[in-house]
Amino acid sequence: METQFTIITQNRKLLYHFLKHTPQEELFKIPEGFNNNIWWNIAHVVVTEQKLVYGLSRLPLNISKVLVEKYQKGTAPKGHPPATEVEEIKKLLFSLPEKTKSDYNNGMFTDFKSYMTTPKVELNSVEDAIAFNAFHEGLHLGSIMALARVLKA
Repeated sequence: METQFTIITQNRKLLYHFLKHTPQEELFKIPEGFNNNIWWNIAHVVVTEQKLVYGLSRLPLNISKVLVEKYQKGTAPKGHPPATEVEEIKKLLFSLPEKTKSDYNNGMFTDFKSYMTTPKVELNSVEDAIAFNAFHEGLHLGSIMALARVLKA
C-alpha cells in the first residue's frame, strides 16, 4: 500500500501547484465544452477520497457535510467559493492522505461496504478503495491539465 500512498501524495502536490499558481479567474472559470472547472476538480478529489475510503469503511468522514454536498459525485460548480474554503482545501489536500495512511497503518479500517464505481470497478476492501482513489485522482489531474490548456489558449 505504500506505493498507493506515494502516488496519492505526488498527485496532491501537482493539484496544489495548480491551486496555488492558477489565477483565480481561471481557477473558477468553466470553459466552453466543459462542465466543471479546475477548482471543482481539486475539491472533488478531496471529498471523494473521504467517501471512498472512510465512507465505504463505515467510518466518519474527516470533512464537513458542506464540502461533501458541494463537491461529491453528481455535483457541479456553483459560483466562487469563499476564500476560507479555498484555504481549507489547500490544507486538506495533504493532511487527509496523511491521516488515511496513519489510520490504515493503525488498523482502523475493519469493515467495508462493497461498491461498484462508475467505470465498473468493484471495490471490496479498503485496499481496493485506496487503489481506486489513486486512479480517480489521476483522472481528475488529467481533466485539470485539459482545462488549464484551454484556459491558456
